[in-house]
Amino acid sequence: MVSFNVLVTVAIIYTMVLFSVAFYADRRAMRGPSRFLRSPWTYTLSLSVYCTAWTFYGAVGNAARSGLEYLTIYLGPTVVFLAWWWLLRKLVRIGKAERITSIADMISSRYGKSPALAVIVTVLSIAGTTPYIALQLQSVTLSVAVFADFPTGVSGGSDLNATAFWLSVGLALFTIFFGTRNLDANERHHGVVTAIALEAIVKLVALVAVGIFVVWGVSGGVLDTMRVIEASPVARWQPSPSRWTSMIFLSMAAVICLPRMFQVLVVENSDERHLRTASWAFPAYLMAMSLFVLPIAVVGLAVMPDGANPDLFVLTLPLELGQEGLALLAFLGGFSSATSMVIVASIALATMVSNHIVVPIWLNTRAGGASMSGDMRHVVLLSRRLSIVAVLGLGYTYYRTTGGTGALSAIGLVSFAGVAQVVPALLGGLFWRGGTRRGAIAGLVVGFGLWIYTLFMPAIGVFPAGMLDSGPLGIAALRPQALLGVQGMDPLVHSILWSISLNTLAFVMVSLVSFPTPMERLQGASFVNVFERGDGAVSTAGGQAEAEDLLVMAQRLLGAREAQTLFQREATRQGKAGYLPDPTPDFISLLERELAGSVGSATAHAMIAQINGQASITVRDLLAVADESAQMLEYSSKLETQSRELEQIARKLREANAKLTALSVQKDAFLSQVSHELRTPMTSIRSFSEFLKEGGLDAQARSRYAGIIHEESIRLTRLLDDLLDLSVLENGQVVLNVQTARISDLLDRAVASAGLADGGLEVVRQSEGEGIYLKTDTDRLSQVFINLISNAQKYCVSDAPKLRINVSQSKGYVDIDFVDNGLGISPDDATVVFEKFVRLTDQASAGSAGLGLAISREIVHRLGGSLDYVPGQGGAAFRVHIPLTNV
Repeated sequence: MVSFNVLVTVAIIYTMVLFSVAFYADRRAMRGPSRFLRSPWTYTLSLSVYCTAWTFYGAVGNAARSGLEYLTIYLGPTVVFLAWWWLLRKLVRIGKAERITSIADMISSRYGKSPALAVIVTVLSIAGTTPYIALQLQSVTLSVAVFADFPTGVSGGSDLNATAFWLSVGLALFTIFFGTRNLDANERHHGVVTAIALEAIVKLVALVAVGIFVVWGVSGGVLDTMRVIEASPVARWQPSPSRWTSMIFLSMAAVICLPRMFQVLVVENSDERHLRTASWAFPAYLMAMSLFVLPIAVVGLAVMPDGANPDLFVLTLPLELGQEGLALLAFLGGFSSATSMVIVASIALATMVSNHIVVPIWLNTRAGGASMSGDMRHVVLLSRRLSIVAVLGLGYTYYRTTGGTGALSAIGLVSFAGVAQVVPALLGGLFWRGGTRRGAIAGLVVGFGLWIYTLFMPAIGVFPAGMLDSGPLGIAALRPQALLGVQGMDPLVHSILWSISLNTLAFVMVSLVSFPTPMERLQGASFVNVFERGDGAVSTAGGQAEAEDLLVMAQRLLGAREAQTLFQREATRQGKAGYLPDPTPDFISLLERELAGSVGSATAHAMIAQINGQASITVRDLLAVADESAQMLEYSSKLETQSRELEQIARKLREANAKLTALSVQKDAFLSQVSHELRTPMTSIRSFSEFLKEGGLDAQARSRYAGIIHEESIRLTRLLDDLLDLSVLENGQVVLNVQTARISDLLDRAVASAGLADGGLEVVRQSEGEGIYLKTDTDRLSQVFINLISNAQKYCVSDAPKLRINVSQSKGYVDIDFVDNGLGISPDDATVVFEKFVRLTDQASAGSAGLGLAISREIVHRLGGSLDYVPGQGGAAFRVHIPLTNV
């Protein structure tokens, strides 16, 4: 049995590793862009924060209790990422355009940057996420209790509570350290995201390892596992269509609307193109996480004693079977699942609380408001840190209040149903320009209230039993789980039916009867048509604001240096270098977007409006600002296009220069080789002819010397013929002698002429394609074949040199491939192998001046075809691509 001390030691070491990874990622991000930090794989793995302790532990428990119902939690996100990724792309595009910092900021920005709406969404998110944080604390404490053998009853409550408390403290410190070290204009936390990506790998490996052990180590294989499943009570599970549909809907909503998911999906996204990878990689990750859930559940039911908690089968099953190391790995997987969720959720909620509640209240209570001097960044950071402590405190309080009871999956569904109340306002705002702020508030208030009344309060047990049975004051129509007499339904389905339906109805009806303000109309058009309008967000402030007041406010949030740099850059652009810029609409729009990264869009808008004296602005002015932003975006896009074109031209020039340099070196080597080749036979001819001229030689010596002179003359003639042949081909003076011949006959002639009778190179041919007839210059084509075969014989480096000749036909052309089994040609050499001055090996040892391939390519070109080097064939491979008929 793993001791409690060993467990704590492993957990501490693992936490230190996470600290190190997060610290390194933060330091690396400060030095500039990093390919790893901006990798689509890091982004995709960070999305695994969706897989919390609910999916790591609770999915197995859910499968043991409710059969295949657990699949709904994975099917929902899979549908969204595979079929509706365009919706995710729209969210990310809007997030970048509007500098969105949270789900509350997104909804409030859409509906006129309403502070009241942001507060409502923030409160709803806290209420919906608190049970989920408690769930993570419960899962970790229960897993610790398994190893530490804590009693789970009343006597063991103090130990479990202490574990949950110190876990909350540790998570708060980690989140504060890496989530609130400074204010980032883009609101990204590279250290946290990288640590979450690492935890994603750990929990996947842990769950898969337990699954492999269960299937092959316990059950004996896939077939045996299937038989265990068939004999299990799980096989007799009958799905409830209403509950199945409701849970898929909840999981689809959760992957978009949960604060932690919105944080990693939208806020932490550094490149919209990462969604292309995530659209298939994240569903693949979910599939891997769900693959062994059912086998673990059914084997746990079969092996574990009666009364064992199914939520802990991932841990208790390996321990029961003596696999302590595997159980320890499973603990780390569950620990990763729980902590990653709590960290990201705390950051997201703290950002919302700070931006939409604390900072606005602080501004309203200070004399001078937004225009007062002083650095305000410490206020924002302090409020976020305190908010993190408060959020984790709420989660711990919920855990203590409920006693950590209830199935993990049931607690998770309560949270999902609460956060899903933002779906009508969010989706309606993305696709319907007619949605209004009043409609969104009405829908959220109605849906939120019904969720609390019908699901949240019954789940935590605050209602007396009589009220659930007879309703408040005995009014049966108001029973929390049977509204208007609708009874017999699953409590979850009942709550979703009433809350989401009336939420949507209130949103639509109030939007239809209310008229949007100019700001709402502008933001509605900007959100709905974000792909047409581009990335620029628009502010309604302007006109009465003073540049000095704006600078004071900017310095408080951005810091003195950053704010002054921003103002100086704008002043230079306006032609007022050395002075403050004019508060034009486009500059105020830019300033508002910069401030939104620190305090949220709604708060930034309110601060500028306060300085501006609540100035009003016409729709015509707003549209003018939008048009100007669009023109600036178009001009910027043109500059980026031109810059990319110049980079491509520069790269091509560098490549051409490198190639010319290489060719110059090859030419010098070629001239030196030609001089050597000419000098050697001429020297031999001169020397032995002088011996013959002097006389006094016997007949045998005269014959031998004359033979040497004859051989050297042939060698000299061959070299001169190659040079003349290449010159004629390049100048286009060659005359083709067109004949008809069969490819097999040409190859037979080439093999015979290449002098392979002595062995050394084995030629392997496929006769089925060689019966094709060609109408071409057969002598020239045979010369090409001889050169290619001779090259293979000279340069193929292999213990058993072999040359394969394959013939294929397609669309009026025939391809003859010559592939040897040597070392091939490097990519750099392959680009210049056909040039006249190329020497890839020692030409003297090869007995050639290196003109064979250049001549062969010119011949094939004159015959209407091409000669190319084909990489990736295992050795040197050349393809002759020649037309079947060449007149």
